Amino acid sequence: MTEADFKKLVEENKGRIYSVCFMFASDADGANDLFQEVLLNLWKGCESFRGQSSVGTWVYRVALNTCINARKRRRLRTVPLDININLYEDEDAVSQQSRELYRRIHRLEIFDRAIVLLWLEGLQYQEIGEIVGISAGNVGVRLTRIREQLKKMNDE
Repeated sequence: MTEADFKKLVEENKGRIYSVCFMFASDADGANDLFQEVLLNLWKGCESFRGQSSVGTWVYRVALNTCINARKRRRLRTVPLDININLYEDEDAVSQQSRELYRRIHRLEIFDRAIVLLWLEGLQYQEIGEIVGISAGNVGVRLTRIREQLKKMNDE
């Protein structure tokens, strides 16, 4: 793959890559770091892509595997920065609900988080199954269970 081809691949898929990175990162800096790792792994893996799935499916799989493996490697202890500023003072109900949903999704197990992310991206059960390695029927069952789990979560 030429550099121009790779640049085109990244341009066409940067939104989905960043969505995956955001779902597995704790902040914007972490998402940006993961994004860079995904790009590196995509570049390294370009020659081994066999075309057995769509390019989009392959990109999702590389991004998910990169983020999951990075999360396992980085079990560093962090100290939160307390600046006593509410950046969301004028937030509307929709953005508050979105933040609450993502907060709850971040509490899910990694595999379930990946399934929810792909579902939120609008992928069909069949493609989600191809990416994560389960059947489309199993995707439906897992999503049903995940929805119930999200409903039961409280504000712990």
